Amino acid sequence: MLSVPDYEFWFVTGSQHLYGEEQLKSVAKDAQDIADKLNASGKLPYKVVFKDVMTTAESITNFMKEVNYNDKVAGVITWMHTFSPAKNWIRGTELLQKPLLHLATQYLNNIPYADIDFDYMNLNQSAHGDREYAYINARLQKHNKIVYGYWGDEDVQEQIARWEDVAVSYNESFKVKVARFGDTMRNVAVTEGDKVEAQIKMGWTVDYYGIGDLVEEINKVSDADIDKEYADLESRYEMVQGDNDADTYKHSVRVQLAQYLGIKRFLERGGYTAFTTNFEDLWGMEQLPGLASQLLIRDGYGFGAEGDWKTAALGRVMKIMSHNKQTAFMEDYTLDLRHGHEAILGSHMLEVDPSIASDKPRVEVHPLDIGGKADPARLVFTGSEGDAIDVTVADFRDGFKMISYAVDANKPEAETPKLPVAKQLWTPKMGLKKGALEWMQAGGGHHTMLSFSLTEEQMEDYATMVGMTKAFLK
Repeated sequence: MLSVPDYEFWFVTGSQHLYGEEQLKSVAKDAQDIADKLNASGKLPYKVVFKDVMTTAESITNFMKEVNYNDKVAGVITWMHTFSPAKNWIRGTELLQKPLLHLATQYLNNIPYADIDFDYMNLNQSAHGDREYAYINARLQKHNKIVYGYWGDEDVQEQIARWEDVAVSYNESFKVKVARFGDTMRNVAVTEGDKVEAQIKMGWTVDYYGIGDLVEEINKVSDADIDKEYADLESRYEMVQGDNDADTYKHSVRVQLAQYLGIKRFLERGGYTAFTTNFEDLWGMEQLPGLASQLLIRDGYGFGAEGDWKTAALGRVMKIMSHNKQTAFMEDYTLDLRHGHEAILGSHMLEVDPSIASDKPRVEVHPLDIGGKADPARLVFTGSEGDAIDVTVADFRDGFKMISYAVDANKPEAETPKLPVAKQLWTPKMGLKKGALEWMQAGGGHHTMLSFSLTEEQMEDYATMVGMTKAFLK
């Protein structure tokens, strides 16, 4: 299953020696209290570690260097408890290579009218200290995140938590390795892209392998290993033999399980976290990986069909960001254009992730009228209802662009007995016609990632971190 290192975030607060040592001790005490209570809230997915009160350019610069070279640290959270002259932050902030969150808050959430004096004012200067600090980040074009509000409020803690997930996915983005089994689908434009630029900007490594290399690994899978996976499949899903005889059904499922284990071992050996397949490149394979791909995506691997490495890498990033919850590879499949029913039916030939299923997925075997191979096993299920986002990445000569819109997700109005695939219905919140037009005008492709658990704000934060152009359609 998806495994992510136990990252932490280092928290520092800004001040200066002008106020005296007693005030600096109070600053440190308050900051430590905030860190402790944020951790105790249960809202944050990763630990906040208070490190120090920053008062000089030298200490800030050394701190940022340490952040850069400590693999356990996913990012920095800063807060200006008092007034911290922003020139002190220039060099260190320029050197910082990890995500930065500016927590614009105040230790107390009220104004103590009866007791407020100049000692209080010297200590509690967040109102203008945070603005001095924000100015230098804006001037440096750091594109950091600012979370504003009282640190003890649930909505502020939830916003910090969502940012932490993005920051971790940013760090993990530079570990994304995509194994392309075969090339991209011939003559298709949107699945192409600049792999070198993707590695420079997002950290995505993309490598090609011939199908023969994969087939060799699949053929090594033992019957005993397949038996074990078959039993696990029976415990998780509904096994539906349908019109197939028992031997044909079982054989088809076992072929997919051999592919699942073979692909997984190939990926693990090479340190790959995402992969692509292509129905035009199936040399030596009995079936197109369907159930096999679905199980790997379920486990947290990124996936792209027809050699779409950009969606595979994006999928891995979003799997990490969402903790592998309700986030699935998708494709715009067919449309309902009736007034009052406008919607997109999303699916793919075989490879939609069961994390979005509203019913118990069924393992079925049916013909596939493309690819020229044997009937593949696949998981068949109906998607879920709720608010979701649909996201893609396109490559233009001047860089990568993330395109997204919010959607209302629904279950299809009826079953599709002659189209036995996993399926999800959705409508852009801005309306199908407006949404589809703006999506196409922005250059968005047909392969996407659909997520019920992530927000557009998180995707926008990630795009900002990696310097990707954004088209978030409203």
